[in-house]
Amino acid sequence: MADATGPEAVTRPTANEIYERGLNHLLSSDDPASFHAVDENGARRRLPLDRWLTEAPSEEELLLERADGPVLDIGCGAGRHLVALGNRGIASTGIEVSGLAVELARARGGTVIHGSVFDLTEKAAWRSALLLDGNIGISGEPGRLLRRTAELLRPGGNALVELDPPGSETKVLNLRLENSDDVSEWFPWAWVGVDGIESIAAEARLKVSEVWPIGQRWFAELLRN
Repeated sequence: MADATGPEAVTRPTANEIYERGLNHLLSSDDPASFHAVDENGARRRLPLDRWLTEAPSEEELLLERADGPVLDIGCGAGRHLVALGNRGIASTGIEVSGLAVELARARGGTVIHGSVFDLTEKAAWRSALLLDGNIGISGEPGRLLRRTAELLRPGGNALVELDPPGSETKVLNLRLENSDDVSEWFPWAWVGVDGIESIAAEARLKVSEVWPIGQRWFAELLRN
């Protein structure tokens, strides 16, 4: 969505362009503090670029014990989960829309498809799927995203999903990414809380097997019948 100032519309960079600027910035600096996601209500959240470019932390290593190969990491970013799965000897593939993130993940040894999860044609191909780091929000349509995930899983497969804590509102808002020099166009994003996952999963023909915290983060395992 373009912003308007006076009679002329201002063309903004895409969110992906701002995201890639953040990745490039962190590759040459250890200070990602100027990159934020800002929603339509003005709430600001710092982009955890430093976490996205490091190795999988202990809570994610614990979570990955539930993953069976082949694994599809949806929105794999720079590939830290692909690396962690590879260290376990588990076959995995990432899918990612950012060309720079794909390059970084491949440089770390990951197998990555450059594109959108909605464009994949290999249905029922994976035993596990990952939706971590808030990626349940992709497209702003968590129901549609989980239906797509269910189509990609083999019967009996599982999706490991990161959620907002109990009591959090399940919502969709417009976001834009900002740094000290520019702001992106608006794009929709969703947040799904622990209290809202069961109904959304059921509509996607997925069953919530378990919901649990690891440290300050919350996760769910969804099963495909």
